[in-house]
Amino acid sequence: MGNNRDMSVPTCPCGQDLPYAACCGRLHRGEATATTAEQLMRSRYAAFAMRDAAYLRRTWSLSTRPAAIDFTPGQKWTGLDIVATTGGSPFHTEGTVEFHAHYTKNGIPGTQSENSTFTREAGEWVYVAAL
Repeated sequence: MGNNRDMSVPTCPCGQDLPYAACCGRLHRGEATATTAEQLMRSRYAAFAMRDAAYLRRTWSLSTRPAAIDFTPGQKWTGLDIVATTGGSPFHTEGTVEFHAHYTKNGIPGTQSENSTFTREAGEWVYVAAL
C-alpha cells in the first residue's frame, strides 16, 4: 500500500499511525477490548481527546472510579508520548504505563505527566490510579 493513506481520514489521537475508526474507535464503540495496559492507556487518552465519558467510566476500576467525569473547558489534547511500561502484557494481570499527555488550555501549551497503574477486572484491563 505504501503512503497512499487517505489524508481525509483522521489519524487516531492516541498517536498510532492508524485511522481513529480502526484504532481506538473500535474500543470506544465496544467492538474490541484492550489487550495490553498500554493499549488501554492510549484508548483512554483518545477518549479524553474525544470527550467520551462513557468509555472512560467503563475502563475505570470500580475501586477508584469517580462519580462523574468532568472535562476541563478550553483544554484540547494535542499528543501522547509513552515513556515506559511495566507488565501490562496480554499475559499479565497488572501493569504500569508512564506517559506525557500534551495539551493546550486556552491556547497555552502544557503537559500532564503520570505513571498510571492498571489491573484486570472481569478479565479486562482497567485504569486504577496514578502512582
